[in-house]
Amino acid sequence: MNKISESLKKNRTYLISLILSIMAALIIGGILMAVTGFDPFEGYGAMLNGVFGSARVFGNTLAKMLTLCLTGLAMTVGAKAGLFNVGGEGQLFLGGLAATMTGVALHGVSPAFALPLAFLAAAVTGGIYAWIPAVLKVKLNVSEVITTIMLNSVAIYVCTYLVNSSGPLATDDHGILGGTDAIPEAFRFAQIIPRSNLSTAIIYSAVIAFICWYLMQKTSIGLEMKVTGENERFSFFAGLPKEKIMIWSMVASGAICGLVGMFEVYGYQFRFQDSISNEFYYDGMLVAMIMNYNPIGIIIMSFFFAVIDIGAGAMEFSTGVSGEISDIIFAIIIFLMAAESGITKAVTDRLSQRRARQKLRKGDL
Repeated sequence: MNKISESLKKNRTYLISLILSIMAALIIGGILMAVTGFDPFEGYGAMLNGVFGSARVFGNTLAKMLTLCLTGLAMTVGAKAGLFNVGGEGQLFLGGLAATMTGVALHGVSPAFALPLAFLAAAVTGGIYAWIPAVLKVKLNVSEVITTIMLNSVAIYVCTYLVNSSGPLATDDHGILGGTDAIPEAFRFAQIIPRSNLSTAIIYSAVIAFICWYLMQKTSIGLEMKVTGENERFSFFAGLPKEKIMIWSMVASGAICGLVGMFEVYGYQFRFQDSISNEFYYDGMLVAMIMNYNPIGIIIMSFFFAVIDIGAGAMEFSTGVSGEISDIIFAIIIFLMAAESGITKAVTDRLSQRRARQKLRKGDL
C-alpha cells in the first residue's frame, strides 16, 4: 500500500513539474516575442487559430499528433525492455518503401487482399531492421544506440538512391523528383476531413495505441518487459526469457515505425518520396522521454507538441513571429524536465528548511 501511495505521489509530482515547465516555456516564449517587438497575445492567438480555426487545420494537427504518438509508443515499447531504439527513422523509411512497392506491384488487385499485404510488408520490414541491432546487443553486447544511429543513415541513403532519378524504383512521372510511382487510388486511405492530412489511418493508429497500452499496462508481457528493462540481473534469476523479451520488444518497436511510414504514404503522400519524414521519430522520442514512457501521457503530450508545431507555422504566416519559437518552447520544456528531479529536490529541501526554521521560532523544537 505504501509503495502504491509513493508511486501516486511521484506521478503527481512529475505531472505538476511538467505543467509548470510548459507554463514557464510559454511565458519565456512570450517574453521573447515582446522583446523582439511582437505582441505575445496576438502571437499565441494566431497559433491557436492556426490549430483550431478550421476543420482542415485541426485535421492536420490530429494527423501530426498521430505520427508523434505512434513514434513515441515505438520508442516506449523498446525502452520498457531496456533497449533504446534510436533507429526508428530508418525503419520508417524502409517500412514506407516496402508498403509502397507492395501497393504498386498489386495494382488491379482487390484492396481487401492488397492492403493487408501492404500492412504486413511495412511491419515486417521495419521489424527486421530493428531485429539486427537487437541481436547484436543481446548476443554480442554491441550498443544498440550506436548501431541504430548508424543503420538510420544506411536505410535513408539506400531509400534515397532507389527512388531518385537514377534509381531502379524512381517514377517516370514528370515533375516528380525523388519518388516512386503512386499507389492505386483504390488502396489509399479515405480522408476524414476534406483537404486535410487526416485520413482513416487514425483508426489503425488508435488500434495500435490501444494494443500498446493494454500489453504494457494490463498483461504479464508488459510486466516482464518492465522487469527486464529495470533490472536485467533480476529478470535472469527470476527465470524470465530476457533475451527473447528484449529482441521481440525491439522488433515490435521497428514494426510500429514501419507502419508509420505506410500511413504517411497511404494516408497522405500516396507515393514514397525521399522526404517522407521530417525527423518524425526524433520528435516522438522526445515525447516519450518527457512523459517517462507512459502510454497515456504520450498521447496527451503528442497533442500538445502537434499544437505548438502546427500553430507555429500559422503564427509566422499571420504575425511575422518566427516559427522557430516552437523549437525554443520545446527546448525549454525538455531542459526543465531533464532537470526535474534536481529542481524538485532543491525546492523540497528549501521548503523543509523553511518549515524547520518556522518551528524553531515558535519554540516547537
